[in-house]
Amino acid sequence: MVDFAKVRAIDIHTHAEEPCGCHADDGYDELQSTMASYFGAPWKHPPTIPETAAHYRAMNIAAVIFPVDAERETGYRRYSNDEVLELVKENDDVLIPFASIDPWKGKMAVREARRLIEQHGIKGFKFHPTMQGFYPNDRMAYPFYEVLAEHGCVALFHTGQTGVGSGMRGGNGMRLKYSNPMYLDDVAADFPDMNIIAAHPSFPWQEEALAVAQHKPNVYIDLSGWSPKYFPPILVRYANSLLKHKMLFGSDWPMIAPEKWLDAFDKADFKDDVRPLILKENAMRLLGVGT
Repeated sequence: MVDFAKVRAIDIHTHAEEPCGCHADDGYDELQSTMASYFGAPWKHPPTIPETAAHYRAMNIAAVIFPVDAERETGYRRYSNDEVLELVKENDDVLIPFASIDPWKGKMAVREARRLIEQHGIKGFKFHPTMQGFYPNDRMAYPFYEVLAEHGCVALFHTGQTGVGSGMRGGNGMRLKYSNPMYLDDVAADFPDMNIIAAHPSFPWQEEALAVAQHKPNVYIDLSGWSPKYFPPILVRYANSLLKHKMLFGSDWPMIAPEKWLDAFDKADFKDDVRPLILKENAMRLLGVGT
């Protein structure tokens, strides 16, 4: 298990990629290479889970890692939660597993979520409204949220514009509207005991994200997907004040390496007393680990 007293940070937002490689036949290969170009990532194929673990182990950083189940909306084959769990268990000194299930799967999603929580101790689930094609406050997802709330799990939602499909013809068919963080306000109100993470600086809805996180005690913001040198001033201002206990370090690996994010964070205008909260302490409290 992760020794949280010894790691220097917790990266709350990293992606698991398949060990068998990308799939040229369903378009996934093109999507990944386009994203790598968009983010300036230095690889042709994303690193595997063991490669990710080795990188984070060398950096002395713990990482929450998850796949994204968007096969219904995109046609990209799903990376099974069970396959991810097997590899994460072999690297649980540095990796913390979250799962991903498309909420459109209805009762199947609810059954799988309950099994993963009760049999494998999953602490959180990743949702990507743009890739999965749903509004977070769509009532069809509420039975799924009920299971998460019942077990004290975290719901991590992509928010804002996405590099997924950016620059591709028609944005690869992905619709940004689903990822407005204001839709999380309904979810936070209807499930006040379910902790929610609004992932990424939420361009072009940054103020909406800040408003929801300030108003709803169960909403946090992770700072992944952007280099801190590009953070809007209002985000830094809230992180240094009203929301200092609700901001989380996230890189969005493998598109952004944690060391690259941390180097920019060191140069950004965050207060000294806020930095350890963002890097580790807030995540420990949210995940219910350590002291």
